[in-house]
Amino acid sequence: MKRLGASYRATTAAWLALVAYLLTPCCFPSAADEQSFAGQLLVATDEMRDPRFSETVIYIVKNNSEGTLGLVINRPLAKGPIDDLLKGFGAEPLSSKREVIVHYGGPVSGLQGFVLHSDDVLLESSLRVRDGLAMTADVKMIEAIASEKGPEQFLIMLGYAGWAPGQLEAEIKGNAWFVLPADKTLIFSQDADKKWRRAMDRRQTPL
Repeated sequence: MKRLGASYRATTAAWLALVAYLLTPCCFPSAADEQSFAGQLLVATDEMRDPRFSETVIYIVKNNSEGTLGLVINRPLAKGPIDDLLKGFGAEPLSSKREVIVHYGGPVSGLQGFVLHSDDVLLESSLRVRDGLAMTADVKMIEAIASEKGPEQFLIMLGYAGWAPGQLEAEIKGNAWFVLPADKTLIFSQDADKKWRRAMDRRQTPL
């Protein structure tokens, strides 16, 4: 796994403080609630004026009459040993040499943890979204990843992006965003700094 530059690396103390908040129990919408933009990519345009979303690419987990929930896929925060993650959760370390990256998932509920992953491995609490992708918030998924029994592809996030009903649609009409079909290669690419440009290169007519 490609290492981040020095500006992204966390000290051990900062890493443990960060991971202590991951995977707090969370309620997800049922699959039946998902519709519209769910399972697609939301890409910030050059017209985006909110610095929290400048040059972001977001995977939309939910979009219905209750609002929209998405996860930013191109803002890495820190990298550290997965055993430190397990210690932060109060779980037993598994003597794994694996290191993982924690990403900024969005500005809402910054202490809430999410794992966006391929659906080849699922827990009872996992939410299948669409086209082979799922989301889980359970330390058991981290244990599975540490023991090499987890999903083939995954991103670990803190926080999420959220919109009230109709808000995202209005922002899309205002040309702040455009929507693309989800692409696993783009979502799970290790080159986070290139995801936005790659998405822009694939730009289609906004929905």
